[in-house]
Amino acid sequence: MIFLSPIQQKLSDAIKHIYDHDIAHEEIALSITRSEFEGEITFIVFPLTRVAKQKPEVIAQTLGDYLKKESQEIVADFNVVKGFLNISLTDSFWIDVLQQISKTPDYGAGNPKNKKVLVEFSSPNTNKPLHLGHVRNILLGWSCAQIQEYAGYDVIKTQIINDRGIAICKSMVAWRLFGNGDTPESTGVKGDHFVGQYYVRFEQAFKDEYENWQSKDTALEIFKKHGKEGQESAAFFKAYKNQYFNEYSELGKQAQELLIKWESGDESAIELWKQMNDWVYEGFEATYNALGVHFDSYYYESDTYLLGKDAIEEGLNKNVFYRKDDSSVWIDLEAEKLDHKLVLRSNGTSVYMTQDIGTAQKRYEDHGAEKMVYVVADEQDYHFKVLFEIMKKLKAPFGEGMYHLSYGMVDLPTGRMKSREGKVVDADDLVEEVIGEAAHQAKERGEAEELSPAERNELYRKVGLGALKYFILKVNPKKRMTFNPAESVDMQGQTGPYIQNAYVRIQSIVRRWKDMKIDAKLSSDYDAIEPAERILIQSLSNFPEELRLASENYDPSGLASYLYSLAKSYHKFYHDVRILGAEDDAAKAFRVFLSQNVASVLKKGMELLGIEMPERM
Repeated sequence: MIFLSPIQQKLSDAIKHIYDHDIAHEEIALSITRSEFEGEITFIVFPLTRVAKQKPEVIAQTLGDYLKKESQEIVADFNVVKGFLNISLTDSFWIDVLQQISKTPDYGAGNPKNKKVLVEFSSPNTNKPLHLGHVRNILLGWSCAQIQEYAGYDVIKTQIINDRGIAICKSMVAWRLFGNGDTPESTGVKGDHFVGQYYVRFEQAFKDEYENWQSKDTALEIFKKHGKEGQESAAFFKAYKNQYFNEYSELGKQAQELLIKWESGDESAIELWKQMNDWVYEGFEATYNALGVHFDSYYYESDTYLLGKDAIEEGLNKNVFYRKDDSSVWIDLEAEKLDHKLVLRSNGTSVYMTQDIGTAQKRYEDHGAEKMVYVVADEQDYHFKVLFEIMKKLKAPFGEGMYHLSYGMVDLPTGRMKSREGKVVDADDLVEEVIGEAAHQAKERGEAEELSPAERNELYRKVGLGALKYFILKVNPKKRMTFNPAESVDMQGQTGPYIQNAYVRIQSIVRRWKDMKIDAKLSSDYDAIEPAERILIQSLSNFPEELRLASENYDPSGLASYLYSLAKSYHKFYHDVRILGAEDDAAKAFRVFLSQNVASVLKKGMELLGIEMPERM
């Protein structure tokens, strides 16, 4: 906690006075006392045994007695558990902490770092709409960027869009075959969904084509050629599917021919590619707007896929890479337990690693970012370990500042999502569902009836999206998670709406408080706080530390848990302590003042998670 400096100074003075030993106050390590013990702050005395030449219990007792006698304005009491000195602080100390919090602009914000952080997230393919997996990526990336910015960094939010390759050509072929000239405008279908339908249509047509081919003489000859008589044919043909696509499939042939035309700059292929991608981009942008996110820059694989070759040549000259007899280029990372990795094919063409090397360099040229955060699923853990080691060996100025925010995949209760089969939860459908559920529950409870239709819809949007975002972000990124639609929109328990409701309660109290016209300055006359008030102030004092951890670990789940705990403490305070019905005006003023500070921290914390706070519920 940032308010412990006075206690650290008192301990430093005590150690000097009793043991004639100098320890700078900022080197005094304090921690929050464990819940099973009395006290609020704990000092571990074991390191002092060599200096004091006493048992830890004696040292702790001696320091506690001294503090209680000489620092009565801060230390109310203490207890000793072996070598742990547990300190209880005075009411006046905590009241002073609350005053400091209220007077601190942008409470919890870090000092300007004068460093740039680039956060890459979303990074979709242009052959399908954004889905639930993208939602987790987007929400993690956005909250990570917001937290880094509040920590004092200059943040650039970016993405790289996979707008080329065989998957995109599949959608293009299907539209040519089955589209009949339809467009998103003519069909009323959102652009990314429109194109995604043709990707699924291609895969369905290819599946039918492959199943029909398996009964033909050519397929049977191949089956026998591989000596598979008597074995299960289904397993063989499942494994043979990609080879069939490349060698025998008519649909595969059309997709590959279209890819070749695109790479050679064929005008008709490029025109269709641009048109279909524009449809998708328009659809993506609508989804980003609905989720409340935006980007500062965009990179496209159609522009970056040739980058990185110069870096490979430079690395060869510096013996970072080596060339095999077939002219392919590799890097030896066995010392880093990452084996050997191909970085350039024998024919001189790039692999994904080549592109990522070049793209990282390009981003540094564009933005000068010393830190680069990649929000990508854990399926790519190995890839990023290799990339980061390569950039360090190339001595890139940003090489030490690269981080992979690796996250677990999102499953449905029925299993994994499958884009090729259309078995996904579309982001747009998800947003619509949670907003609809928020509206349904509000109507069942008879809430918001006094609001206008426009105000009600805005409330449902904030509550629904709050439920969705919090459900995703409260899970540690590294954990695989199952998305359960019913749980995500639950308005009770550890949910976004539960936290929003604490904020709304406070706004209601403040509105009624203003009508009472009591002098707010009376709060300074309140000098004996209740246990529930003490808990709230302690929790508020932890906010900067929670933000620091979230920033350093690139993990918003800790912040999400903290906000839930703070909201839970406030709900208990609301039920257990009279606020506007307090015994005197000083108590009323103080409790409103405390509530307002709780509301401020809840609002800022949720804002960093990308969640808006309603004024009413």
